[in-house]
Amino acid sequence: MMPGDQEYQNHLVFTDLDQYIGFYDSLADSIFQFMSCGTSSIGNIDTYSFLSMRGTLSSIRTVLENGQINDAYALLRKFYDSSIITIYTNLYLEEHFSVKNFIVEKIDNWLKGREELPEYRIMSSYIRNASSVKQITRLLYSNDRYKKIRKRCNDHTHYNFYHNVLLNEVEIYATNRGKALDEIVCDIRDIIILHLSYLFFAKHNYLRSSDYIDALECGCVPELDSEYWVAPFIQKIFDTIIAKYRPDIAKIIKENTSMQLK
Repeated sequence: MMPGDQEYQNHLVFTDLDQYIGFYDSLADSIFQFMSCGTSSIGNIDTYSFLSMRGTLSSIRTVLENGQINDAYALLRKFYDSSIITIYTNLYLEEHFSVKNFIVEKIDNWLKGREELPEYRIMSSYIRNASSVKQITRLLYSNDRYKKIRKRCNDHTHYNFYHNVLLNEVEIYATNRGKALDEIVCDIRDIIILHLSYLFFAKHNYLRSSDYIDALECGCVPELDSEYWVAPFIQKIFDTIIAKYRPDIAKIIKENTSMQLK
């Protein structure tokens, strides 16, 4: 398969990426109203993190369209890191914020450029040991799926195998190019599932539609239980990604939220 072939350009990966890009764009916009407690930020720090992640997905799409699968994996590793960072910062703020600790210095210093976050290994370990999300962790890490994805990202980033190098050269007919595209579809989807599973489980307010706030801003009485309504774009990604590919995780999320996920 060659990058200029119709089979390549019409691959599922591009449709999937368009869906994910649109989702993160909508999510970033919808959560800005929720202030990040424990920081001096006047808005939600995840808004700009999610916009950055959207940008990384857009970059992945561009380089894949150009036929550079090897570069796409290097960007996917960055997206993976970004997912872990947003999960870690939310869990860390949740655990350390209190009336007596109104500003969580480690995260606030990171926002102000005074302190680096811990390395990936430490953040990942913190997430996996967090008691508040242990049900999600147990399901996500029931096998070595994410260990293999991380290794694949590193193999491509560091040129650990020569055949990965060839996947960046668009003039070479690579027999494994189709397989590599199929593989990156699954890898991107699994990282999205990891990120959203933790997010939807830990941050129930991120699921909320704008109806309740819109009514208040217009001086109207919100409809009964509208504070529990789920945004349509959230329900769509929940149905098409989490419920479809990880119904076990979807079940746990629905059982542990007052939000009206269908």
